[in-house]
This record gives sequence, C-alpha cells and structure tokens, in this order.
Amino acid sequence: MSIKQNLDYIKSTLPEHVTLVAVSKTKPVSDLMEAYNAGQRIFGENKIQEMAEKHDSMPKDIEWHMIGHVQSNKVKYMASFVSLIHGVDNFKLLQEINKQAKKHDRIIKCLLQIKIASEDSKFGMTGFEASEIIKSKAFSELKNIQVVGVMGMATFTDDENQIKKEFSLLKTTFDGLKSIETCIFKPETISMGMSGDYALAIDCGSTMIRVGSTIFGERNYL
Repeated sequence: MSIKQNLDYIKSTLPEHVTLVAVSKTKPVSDLMEAYNAGQRIFGENKIQEMAEKHDSMPKDIEWHMIGHVQSNKVKYMASFVSLIHGVDNFKLLQEINKQAKKHDRIIKCLLQIKIASEDSKFGMTGFEASEIIKSKAFSELKNIQVVGVMGMATFTDDENQIKKEFSLLKTTFDGLKSIETCIFKPETISMGMSGDYALAIDCGSTMIRVGSTIFGERNYL
C-alpha cells in the first residue's frame, strides 16, 4: 500500500470530529510530500530540530505539531512556526512557550499532558495539578499561549482493558477541567490514540489521533 492509500483508508474510517496528525518523525521529506500531495496538512514530529528543518523545506500551509517531550531550552527553535505543542507537562514550560511566542508576536496553542499510563517512563501531570495551574493567577497572565485541551499516552501493552481504562481517565479528566474554562484555557481537544489503538481511543472520546507507522510504514531508528 502506498502512503496515499494508507492515508485515504484511515481517513475513511474517522468520524468527522477527529483530527488526524500524521506522525512523520524520522521520515524523509519525500515521504511527507507524498502525504502532503494526498491532502494531509498536519504533521507531528518529536524532535524540534528535525521539525524545524522540515518546516524550512516544505510548503508553508502545513500545521506542525510537536508531539514529543519538550525541553524548555529548545522552545525557541520552533516558536516562530509551531501550531500545537502536545506534551506540555509543567508550568515552567508553559511560561517558556509564552515567552518565546511573545518574541514572535504569536499565540501558540498547547495541550496539557496528563499522566494516564502506569509506566514510570511516561511524562505528565495529574488532573488535579492541571486544574491548579489553570486556576492560578500566574497562568492567567500568560497572554501568548492558549491551552486547548489535554494529551495522554496509554501504557504500552496488549491489555485492551487497561488501555481503555487509561483513555477513559483522560476523557474524565478533560470533562472535569472543562468546568474551569478561561480565556487562556479553551478545552476542545483530547489527543490520544496512535497507530495500534486509535479506534479504541476514538470510542473513548479522542478528538485527535497521532498516527505514524500505519501511514508511513515502520520506522528505522538507525
């Protein structure tokens, strides 16, 4: 199957309210352009440098999503163009994104990463920590970001019940946070679900899925 065929198939199975992020990390620009020419406009990368290089050489109507763990000192390299930062897992990072966005006179959209997996290696905050941030005075002073929802990564396991439980936790967390909407916190996005589990994620309330290998084929980490 070609990249275009893979994309067409996935899109044909998605409900209208679900956004597809094509996870293009480690893939060459030629692969991304094949997806672009098939109509895909949202690409997700997990390394800022790689994303910046691709942004420089590709059409400018692409929405670039940073889906990996973000180090504060690297934010400046993507602040001029990134559309959505998925993995915001602490307040200091929000402050840095706000600072760098201000330099470019932009408002950068962010998702708060909620820890839903049982694995220690996954980053994220609790729902309580997220609500404390949103309600804080310091948060209300950040004028160059907008938090538009939450993101979560389920445990890497074959146990569908566990994954479903973790996805449901993210949906419940999102629903709980919705009640404290502010002008900077406009909750509309639940980013969860990847190649292996996006159908389950959508059943559990996902509005944005991050799919890589099902579109582009397996990745080479050489």
